[in-house]
Amino acid sequence: MENNNTSKHHYFYAVGLSYKKADAEIRGKFSLDAAAKTRLLEQAKNEGIESLIVTSTCNRTEIYGYAEHPFQLIKLICENSQGSVESFQKVGFVYKNQEAISHMFRVGTGLDSQILGDFEIIAQIKSSFSQSKSLGLANAFMERLVNAVIQASKKIKTDTEISSGATSVSFAAVRYIINNVQDIGNKNILLFGTGKIGRNTCENLVKHTKNEHITLINRTKEKAEKLAGKLNLIVKDYSELHLELQKADVVVVATGAQNPTIDKAILNLKKPMLILDLSIPKNVNENVEEIDGVTLIHMDYLSQLTDETLENRKKHIPAAEAIIEEIKEEFITWTKGRKFAPTINALKAKLNAIKTSELDFQSRKISNFNEEQAEIISNRIIQKITTHFANHLKDDDTMVDESIEWIEKVFKIGATTR
Repeated sequence: MENNNTSKHHYFYAVGLSYKKADAEIRGKFSLDAAAKTRLLEQAKNEGIESLIVTSTCNRTEIYGYAEHPFQLIKLICENSQGSVESFQKVGFVYKNQEAISHMFRVGTGLDSQILGDFEIIAQIKSSFSQSKSLGLANAFMERLVNAVIQASKKIKTDTEISSGATSVSFAAVRYIINNVQDIGNKNILLFGTGKIGRNTCENLVKHTKNEHITLINRTKEKAEKLAGKLNLIVKDYSELHLELQKADVVVVATGAQNPTIDKAILNLKKPMLILDLSIPKNVNENVEEIDGVTLIHMDYLSQLTDETLENRKKHIPAAEAIIEEIKEEFITWTKGRKFAPTINALKAKLNAIKTSELDFQSRKISNFNEEQAEIISNRIIQKITTHFANHLKDDDTMVDESIEWIEKVFKIGATTR
């Protein structure tokens, strides 16, 4: 798994943090918006990193790439977010080579998602790869790996029922509202933020509550109007947020802001209010709970809600894992072949050079020497020898690096690129 295009050893790493060990507050500090991702990639390129992709969602911030040491990648995350190395050491992870590859497969296929079977992340991985490729930060290994993960994701989605049923953070939010707010059909609902989660939540609200008092607000009004047009909802300007908050019984916040946009100071309430914060970083200041009648629910709590749908999805984990193993093995076989192919080619060239020299010697030494027949026999022998070496290097039990070094030493050959 080493990348020997340089004189130094580089390894493939997956480093980052997720909902498994980092709560919403910590994840918020390590969150990377679009501008931060671009800065990170440009910094990586300037620091000589050959291949790298970065993903940052509400549930995780992760980097996949080549480095001499994982700290190079950890440093990139910390320097482009509000997170610190000390915090990362407490909640972060580092996977290397095979473990890093396996982790990427599990993430991309929804097995590592906060809600099992959520395939939202694969779109993020595709987008991240496209950005890295446009900046010249995606080598052949990374492209092949991303394509293998996409292939596994598609096959799992098609061949299993691990994503069956309506289960997502947005659906869990709507279910919570329905279960905890009486007469929801007649309540005033305010949705602030119309990104992916906001849109999904809005569509679920309309579908399951039959509520006709839903108001949308987004910093970019055109996006809210586009969604409202489909669902026949009301749109207000961002400047009217504080006024609409006073009218609302239920508020759903799903913005991409890096700092809280709603706090105690802008709420002047005379009735109970349920606020659901579906944002990372958190966009609702916890001080709102100091107001009588306000209930604040964060997406991490909603993600813990399990039901029959999720239990049913768990039954399909073995089938999903079998698909991953099959496609991952194909990828590993490709990487091994890519790694030792230059050595085998160099060996074949060396044997051909020996053959040419020996045939030339024998043709001068032996009268009526059948050079054409000797050429055919020699080529067959060379093919059999190189095939034996190739099969040895393909074997799962082979120490590939040591074997390559041994072959090159014995035959005095050098594969300049691997």
